[in-house]
Amino acid sequence: METPSSTCDEGSELDARSQSDYADLDDLDRPPRGHRREPSSDASSECSAEPGSPYGSSPYRPWPVRALPARVPKPPPPPLLKRLSATRRAAGGGVRDGKAGDGELQLIKERFSKLLLGEDMSGSGKGVSTSVAISNAITNLYATVFGSCHRLEPLPAEKRSMWRREMDCLLSVCDYIVEFFPSKEILPDGTIREVMATRPRSDIYVNLPALEKLDDMLLEILDSFQKTEFWYVNDKGRKDEDDSAATPCRPVSQRGDDKWWLPVPCVTKPGLTETARRDLQQKRDCASQIHKAAMAINNGVLAEIRIPDLYKQALPKCGRASVGDLIYRHMAFPGKFSPEYLLDCLEISSEHEALEAADRVEAAMHVWRRKARQSHSRSPWSAVKDLMESDKNVMLASRAEDVLLCLKQRFPGLSQTTLDASKIQYNKDVGQAILESYSRVLESLAYNIVTCIDDVLFADEAARKIA
Repeated sequence: METPSSTCDEGSELDARSQSDYADLDDLDRPPRGHRREPSSDASSECSAEPGSPYGSSPYRPWPVRALPARVPKPPPPPLLKRLSATRRAAGGGVRDGKAGDGELQLIKERFSKLLLGEDMSGSGKGVSTSVAISNAITNLYATVFGSCHRLEPLPAEKRSMWRREMDCLLSVCDYIVEFFPSKEILPDGTIREVMATRPRSDIYVNLPALEKLDDMLLEILDSFQKTEFWYVNDKGRKDEDDSAATPCRPVSQRGDDKWWLPVPCVTKPGLTETARRDLQQKRDCASQIHKAAMAINNGVLAEIRIPDLYKQALPKCGRASVGDLIYRHMAFPGKFSPEYLLDCLEISSEHEALEAADRVEAAMHVWRRKARQSHSRSPWSAVKDLMESDKNVMLASRAEDVLLCLKQRFPGLSQTTLDASKIQYNKDVGQAILESYSRVLESLAYNIVTCIDDVLFADEAARKIA
């Protein structure tokens, strides 16, 4: 005959088992895998061995729960954000002990809020996309910092600090544009499992460090013009007698009558020394290479951006009607083709004419590419008939691309074509927008430095002729 105490012990055993299960799930310090708990010798174990017990005669054994992996430490902040925080600390802008840091942090918040709202702070929802807003922000920042820099001189400290601080904020977005790739993780117990890790997107990983390096090199070139043998006519630090001994040696035709506001470089009548002339030439070559590198990155990014549908709908049906008979006859000639000879025949004298020709050639190039794709996608019966026509369209598109590249090299300060402006306007990719705008402003800065050095070298040549 069973006593009431055995029933009570059985109920207590069930409660104890339930609490033990929850304790095993919550306990992080579990025994190693494969360890078995020894059965206890109290009344609960004896009760579990009685006939009719729901647990049978085997002792209680918990489910083998796998030990949790060690907590992964928080990764360090991205390099751009780390550099931004270091800049703030160097400027005395700590969050705890300085008001400047709080004000700068508030400025960053306002800047990103404006970007997220698409430059529309009214809340009406009429703002542009985030990619266009960031592109406009980089362009406007460049105009603010370098818009009035038309001389070969170091950048002022406040403008340099503004350029670094604002660009760090805008480029920090790229730290979170990542792509997934399969990787392996080793657990503390030696188990290897496959996981998906993140890394910077390939185009950002390749192009962004290169653009930052080009940026630093351009600022170093400007910082090197501290003690020079040339000056400008309207310099406030020069005396009148220095201007009388100087020779403004840049004719109006050097840059044209439409840029009369640009400062005129001056040198003494004997001209620059051989060391200064060689140093200027080396800096010009360096800036020219930077310009080519930035232009190559910009062209590569623009080529990856999707062509808007509105531009495709506005394309003419015939490429010959877009370029005209003269250009088409040169491009359709079956012999050897020279884009330089074609541009010489066109006699393009201004950037406006060059931009118009670039728009027409670029539109015809995409028309011929579209026809070539349509010819390859037709039925096999008509494929043989259209084979020669498809090859001709491919040849015309390739030659049009060569003409467009040669035109941009001949006019390095050429404005954006209609297609490029459409891609920037309708682009939705934030990473591509940052790379395109950053490379574009660096290309413009490098071109301005090259032009300013050419003015000084031209003034030096004129001064040596007079002497």
